[in-house]
Amino acid sequence: MYCSLISVTLEYTGNQLSGPDYSFGYFLPKKYVQRLIHYCMFYTYHEPKTEGTLNLICQEASFGRQFFKERQSRLLTIAWNTGPDQTVTIDGIDFLFPTQTIVPFMVNQTVNFARPVDIVAWQFDRAFYCIVDHDKEVSCVGFLFYGAKDPLFLRLDDSEQHKFNALLTVFFDEFSTHDTIQGEMLRMLLKRLIIKLTRLAKGQYLDPELSEKDLDIVRRFNLLVEINYRRLHAVSDYADLLNKSPKTLSNLFGLYNQKSPLQLIHERIALEAKRLLLYTDKSTKEIAFELGFEEVPHFSRFFKKQVNLSPSEFKEQLKRSLAAYSPVGKN
Repeated sequence: MYCSLISVTLEYTGNQLSGPDYSFGYFLPKKYVQRLIHYCMFYTYHEPKTEGTLNLICQEASFGRQFFKERQSRLLTIAWNTGPDQTVTIDGIDFLFPTQTIVPFMVNQTVNFARPVDIVAWQFDRAFYCIVDHDKEVSCVGFLFYGAKDPLFLRLDDSEQHKFNALLTVFFDEFSTHDTIQGEMLRMLLKRLIIKLTRLAKGQYLDPELSEKDLDIVRRFNLLVEINYRRLHAVSDYADLLNKSPKTLSNLFGLYNQKSPLQLIHERIALEAKRLLLYTDKSTKEIAFELGFEEVPHFSRFFKKQVNLSPSEFKEQLKRSLAAYSPVGKN
């Protein structure tokens, strides 16, 4: 296990840590708080047997993720805003990240926080814990991860804040305990974290009339879209894979989030197209073929319908935005 600590200036007041411009926003027993004084923390556990990785990041001033620059590091991320409301930018789009809210992020998302020092984040890769292979344990695939294309902001009330603070304390303790079962203990804590978030997401985002059986179909559909959106563009393709009719899928998603299966397929394709236009130098033709379109005009019409801009207009808008924020010529 490797652990690096970055120096900062903090004060201990009662049982809360604070700095000159911010508060940590969560409470810990004094013995754990004292470990944090003068430090930002970036814990990394690397498991030699599986080569899996689990990170715990707290008050890291430069924390964020640039997927197309860091694509070798395929980490799922769970981020908790312990400070006041702030902005989080996900794939170039700004969202309000409310105080005491947790958001799961996918491997292929680019994420920047307005105040990363207020973020507590867990990151893990498939080798450390595969949520697909262990879906029966955590039931999060196609919902918490590989599910909604819009971010899931999970609110913590006072009771939940207390529970997550307690869980974070145990994480700190286990990262500092070096023995032969450290990896299994950390994996157990990660599973508990994911299960708690899945329960919160169900309560805050799902219609209570949606049964577990129907939710499993919805989750399987979402995962299949994530795997196949580059080559399968029709609802009937996914209905066949699920042994369901397109109408059955539409009815289920009406309960789930008011978006039709076709909308979700199209949104996933459009999202990837925007990412490729934003973060790569690929041409419209290359992107069209990568996303399963045989003709560039067909892709351009699809993109404009989804985004209200043609691919070339989207690129020009991006250039203007970058120019507006350029420091060149400013004092």
